[in-house]
Amino acid sequence: MNNRWKEGACCLMALLAFLLPPTAAAQGKAGLPASERHGVVVAHTGYTVDYNVQTKNPNWVAWELTARRSKGEARRSSSFKPDPAVGARCGRTGDYTRSGYDRGHLCPAADNKWDARAMKESFYMSNISPQLPGLNRGSWKKLEDRCRRWAAAGGTYYIVAGPVFSDAPAKHIGTGRVAVPGGFFKVIYTDVDGKPRAAGFLFDNVEGKTAGERIVTVDAVERLTRYDFFPDLPDATEKKVEATVNAALWR
Repeated sequence: MNNRWKEGACCLMALLAFLLPPTAAAQGKAGLPASERHGVVVAHTGYTVDYNVQTKNPNWVAWELTARRSKGEARRSSSFKPDPAVGARCGRTGDYTRSGYDRGHLCPAADNKWDARAMKESFYMSNISPQLPGLNRGSWKKLEDRCRRWAAAGGTYYIVAGPVFSDAPAKHIGTGRVAVPGGFFKVIYTDVDGKPRAAGFLFDNVEGKTAGERIVTVDAVERLTRYDFFPDLPDATEKKVEATVNAALWR
């Protein structure tokens, strides 16, 4: 009887591990951003999000990108829906209609082709921010493509992306009053080939050729956002990689 109970418990645990999204600890050895400002933190299959119900934007979205996750057969969902874990406080796809802003993914749909559930969840509105088309379809997408090329070549890339708001009152769109960020950040850490390195990227939420990226140190992004990125790294490693950036390695 005892052995049968153990076998049943093991089967149940295996089923739950398959059905449920990973916990925040599954984000990997780099760790999730630390901050005094917390929203609704949800661990989905392909990413973890800290969602701000006041701005109707994610504070940040964090995920891992590997060779396996850089490709797959899951079909693009293109069906934007509120995040069920956030509920009625989540932004709505209708807020973006005829606003002039794209529904910009923070964790790209193409980084979730490895799993059908991950693909579906990448279209939750908790993973979306208002981006002007010149940014969303331009330099933001180009960096996403580069990240997948790097991951396809080997190694694990730990990525965090989010909006940047200035101290000035934000513009809003839709009846749900979704705040429009003035810019966006992305920070990336990897230790491919045993050589730890990191970089920060800043983008202005503008149109056309002016919507280019600026490569900066992770420390610079931390000062701007007041987040502590990659807190689970050894202190010496975190301090070194966040203080310097070799831009040539991230082109």
